[in-house]
Amino acid sequence: MDYSNLISDKMLGVKASAIREIFKVAGKPDVISFAGGLPAPESFPVDAIKKICNDILDTEPVTALQYGISEGYAPLKQQILDRMREKEQIGTDNDDIIIVSGSQQGADLTAKVLLNEGDGVICEEPSFIGCLNTFRTYNAKLYGVPMTDEGMDLNVLEETLKNNKNIKLIYTIPTFQNPSGITSSLKTRKGMLELAQKYNVAILEDNPYGELRFSGEKIPTIKSMDTTGNVIYLGSFSKVFSPGLRLAYLIMDKGVMEKMVVGKQATDVHTNVFSQMIVSRYLKEYDIDASIENSRQIYKHRCELMLSCMDTYFPKNVSYTRPEGGIFIWVTLPEGVDSGKLMLEAVKRKVAFVPGNAFMTDIEAPSNCFRLNYSTMSDEKIEAGIKILGELLAETL
Repeated sequence: MDYSNLISDKMLGVKASAIREIFKVAGKPDVISFAGGLPAPESFPVDAIKKICNDILDTEPVTALQYGISEGYAPLKQQILDRMREKEQIGTDNDDIIIVSGSQQGADLTAKVLLNEGDGVICEEPSFIGCLNTFRTYNAKLYGVPMTDEGMDLNVLEETLKNNKNIKLIYTIPTFQNPSGITSSLKTRKGMLELAQKYNVAILEDNPYGELRFSGEKIPTIKSMDTTGNVIYLGSFSKVFSPGLRLAYLIMDKGVMEKMVVGKQATDVHTNVFSQMIVSRYLKEYDIDASIENSRQIYKHRCELMLSCMDTYFPKNVSYTRPEGGIFIWVTLPEGVDSGKLMLEAVKRKVAFVPGNAFMTDIEAPSNCFRLNYSTMSDEKIEAGIKILGELLAETL
């Protein structure tokens, strides 16, 4: 059957994730991949999860294998709320929580509930390709606001809000941003919240990396400063526990929660109950903070090693961020260099990265930037891969 005339308008302009496509090459065993965003496998608490799974199936098999409620497994919801109040000072009497099937679904539900076709979404430029594609599937109009060392440019943000009356949502990853690794300053966070309140728009604060700080001072989340309900907070267990369990959560004003629940019922009824019970048991019986600290030390070492190798092998006219946490470094080449073409040549040399255009609101325009990930490669592969890239950059530039 020919489906060419049956595909919906909302999907015609959405292309496959460049990262997922690159995975097809980067997954080969002889390729050194800096392209993914995967957590280090050695950070997974495999033995604990194995024991927990057996205990659950011995003691609560019906609960684990039966349908659950759309809002999420009640014990886990309370554990997350308690932890977020303690760690991030998030949660007021007007807030509620829903457990979702990964951060991607959290963004999708937010878009489903808030956006009509043609509504505007302000995104950091660059920003996470997965959420950009989510907003595109709802036929939202994307407005990119450039990133500075302090985070989203507040002057451009206000001009964009002032000049475009269709904007409903600001999407931000303020801590160890994907792809740039930049952490927004306290001033930027406060300014973003003030502008959201002034222009009556919502903020989706995506914070999958916030607990992976390995240097510098912690900065309060935007949600912790929110007294008006403008901020929807998106947290995740993917980078601090296990991505395969597909567990994340939205904390937001009760005024919008009801529609989030209805939206989830229409999507997948409820999040995997077994996965929720695994995380709940782990939070109750084990020390997740100790596990996260182990991840921090892994990423600290690999980030410092990669930066040291870049300092040694990269040409001096190439600049890059120096993150204080998370798993990404953003590289900026001289103007006029196309990182997409550079990536094709790098793959021939068995090294993979993600070109910058994948993270832009206009994915067709060439970009002189690219993203590196340091979380999964061994020391030997980091040094070998960065040396190969350095040689390629020296030839190209």
